Amino acid sequence: MLKEEFKHIKETNKDLRKFGLTVGGVLAAIAALLFYFEKPSAIYYAVIGGLLILFGALFPQLLKPLNKLWMGLAIVLGFFMSRVILTVLFYLVLTPISFLAKLVGKKFMVLKYNKSANTYWEKRTIIQKKQIDYERQF
Repeated sequence: MLKEEFKHIKETNKDLRKFGLTVGGVLAAIAALLFYFEKPSAIYYAVIGGLLILFGALFPQLLKPLNKLWMGLAIVLGFFMSRVILTVLFYLVLTPISFLAKLVGKKFMVLKYNKSANTYWEKRTIIQKKQIDYERQF
């Protein structure tokens, strides 16, 4: 799954230029902020950001290995973070809803097997809708 995503990392001149200018611009902005607060590390951010902007504008193919590394890190980070977010969502939202439903006796699905049933389809009453019901549905 991850291998497939690594194969599809875009490496056109346009994408490499965009990468260099964007990451370099962000690093230059961080350098400006650090310079404003008189931090000595501002020079490192400024040099790296300037080089990325320079290479992005003039020699984008030189950024290919760095872009591949950066995008690989983004793919791996996205893979793990999506699972973390979904796990947190499950335990903080769906699990309490399930506990509350069990407390009040609500069953969202009929899970018991019934030998005499031909179908598990639940008949619903047909409600006639008027044209006004389809307008302004919010």
